[in-house]
Amino acid sequence: MPIPTEVVGSLPRPTALQHAFAQYDAGIISKDELFQAQDQAAEDSVKRMIQTGETYVTDGEQRTSSFATYPVVDTLGGKGLASTLRAGGQYFAIFADGHHRQLPSLISGPFRYSHYAYDNFKKSKPYSGSHPMKTAVIAPSMLYLLYSLNEEVAGRCLSRIWLTRCKQCEKDIRGCFAAGAQRVSIDFTEGRLAAKNDPRNPWTGAHLLKTFIDLNNKVLDRFTAEERKNIGVHTCPGGDCDSVHSLDVDYHELLPSLFQMNAGYFLIELASEKDKAKVYKEIGKTIRSDANGVKQVAFVGVINPLNPEVETPEHVCEALLEAAKYIPKDQLGATDDCGFSPFSIDVKPKHGSPDFARDVAFQKIANRVKGAKMASEKLGI
Repeated sequence: MPIPTEVVGSLPRPTALQHAFAQYDAGIISKDELFQAQDQAAEDSVKRMIQTGETYVTDGEQRTSSFATYPVVDTLGGKGLASTLRAGGQYFAIFADGHHRQLPSLISGPFRYSHYAYDNFKKSKPYSGSHPMKTAVIAPSMLYLLYSLNEEVAGRCLSRIWLTRCKQCEKDIRGCFAAGAQRVSIDFTEGRLAAKNDPRNPWTGAHLLKTFIDLNNKVLDRFTAEERKNIGVHTCPGGDCDSVHSLDVDYHELLPSLFQMNAGYFLIELASEKDKAKVYKEIGKTIRSDANGVKQVAFVGVINPLNPEVETPEHVCEALLEAAKYIPKDQLGATDDCGFSPFSIDVKPKHGSPDFARDVAFQKIANRVKGAKMASEKLGI
């Protein structure tokens, strides 16, 4: 079987859509007008991604505030925040360029999603025709961060109150499959960040990785092995405004634990790593051939979404040939390091504009697909 490829999910929102989000926040346009701008960007995303040859296409998350906040708020500016939440919670991440992203905090229960990924998926599915689509969902571990960091929460996180959160995530995943998604990946960028121990962001020093893994398995274990073949986990050191939040954390802090999650596949940042061979080796040693009935597949990052320089198919091929020295060929895939723009408002400073960044993203995806084919032919698979 040739080396499979898969996109993480997000694409830069066009400048016009970013302006529409800002105008909606300011009360200048209506929600219906925002929806129209989202429809146009989503349709363009799906159709252009199909042209790249990607196996499973997405709408680029054009309808969401961000991968981390879509269940609880309409926009990053705070529109649509539920009455059980308030703005100004703890930081999710502080990035290398100095900017940060902040989550709301839960002030009363019961907690319920305001929006589900499957609702957005249903709106965009008609654009794909018969072409397979995938989508992404938030991890229950991210929802942990809606609480203030304290001993009470730590002690309760796997109790009945957290079963409610897990059920919401399960509902989201099942709803995506029911709507026609062929694959669903769980965003787990907080995994590597959990090992950062950044004094500016206290939760990162609270040794939460095992708690996060356990929470995510509480959801994954609700699915059969056959279902989990098509449920993935994405991990990376962040990617927002062409900056990262935890690239300085050694991958060894995460990788022994990552494959303890009973997912069928993993989308793993690697293109921007300095010592790729070291990470390939550790993946090869720790990935499971039997994770409660499913053989895990490691989709290694061969594209850097934060760099406007477009990788050639030959570059992608070379990276995959190197990875295949350490990772079993039947457990190897190719992906991008991260979503190309996980947050809806992102000016893409290294690229110069979101519109140029969109064009670059499609070029990169097309070259990844071509490079994976070249590597497959050289490996005789």
